[in-house]
Amino acid sequence: MTSAPSPGRAPLAGRLDGLLFFPVTAYGPDGALDLDAFRAHVRGGIEAGAAAVFACCGTGEFHALTPEEFRACVAAAVEEAAGRVPVVAGTGYGTALAVRYARLAEEAGADGLLAMPPYLVVADQAGLLRHYTALAGATSLDVIVYQRDNAVLTPATAVALARVDGVIGLKDGYGDLDLMQRVVSAVRAEGLDLLYFNGLPTAELTAPAYRGIGVTLYSSAVFCFAPDIALAFHRALRDGDDATTDRLIDGFYRPLVELRAQGRGYAVSLVKAGVRLGGLDVGEVRPPLSEPAPAHVEELARLVERGRALLAAGPGDER
Repeated sequence: MTSAPSPGRAPLAGRLDGLLFFPVTAYGPDGALDLDAFRAHVRGGIEAGAAAVFACCGTGEFHALTPEEFRACVAAAVEEAAGRVPVVAGTGYGTALAVRYARLAEEAGADGLLAMPPYLVVADQAGLLRHYTALAGATSLDVIVYQRDNAVLTPATAVALARVDGVIGLKDGYGDLDLMQRVVSAVRAEGLDLLYFNGLPTAELTAPAYRGIGVTLYSSAVFCFAPDIALAFHRALRDGDDATTDRLIDGFYRPLVELRAQGRGYAVSLVKAGVRLGGLDVGEVRPPLSEPAPAHVEELARLVERGRALLAAGPGDER
């Protein structure tokens, strides 16, 4: 259910239509937060055509930020967005800390929250429902629940969450299409509404399959470092241009996923390396993540070059 917006703030659900941008968090040479570089990254994404900014989430190393750094980043994203697109902030850990981060996001002017899985523990369905219900009730912000790892919902729990004021969406990072179809069906059968998001790493690879069950929104890590490729794919998928979607999947996205699988944490560190390849120094990832191998960064550069060549290619031209 969608909560009533604060005065002057349009409901978040009606504003999430297009490619979703999950910026990396920038650090300086000393490892400290670099807000100038972060602002430039957010500003560049918005100017490139992002439909929303999801600040300090998985790609943005939420796990590595202090509360003070988190609030500063969210506030910077809100200032750069200036109302042009909504800003959704990550939150997570146990319920008490998740509520604390949610309130910091609200103070910073965010439009909504992406609730990542609780830290470490494997909770039952009743516990997950209590957690997300408490989080939704803690602020006026709309909440999107991120399903993955230790927080996977049954259809019955998804229905219960759809009845919670303030919970507007479910982002799936688990990848079980059978489960997602049953969730969508169960919520629909009760006459309820949720927004659904494909939240798998490199979501473009599975976007056609998710679209088949009615999940059209997805987060694009590629947009961070190659927005032209990400937007071209999004347009082709939206317009039913199968030739272009297939060409980009075969020549760019599938090899990218195979490269991503070469190292732990590459869903974040390889993306950050890609942003640096584009000319913006956003620094390295913080521990416990590590930087990708130089050979893998070189391969990423070649893949981006190939992806851009494919944008100009016609059907049957693999270049």
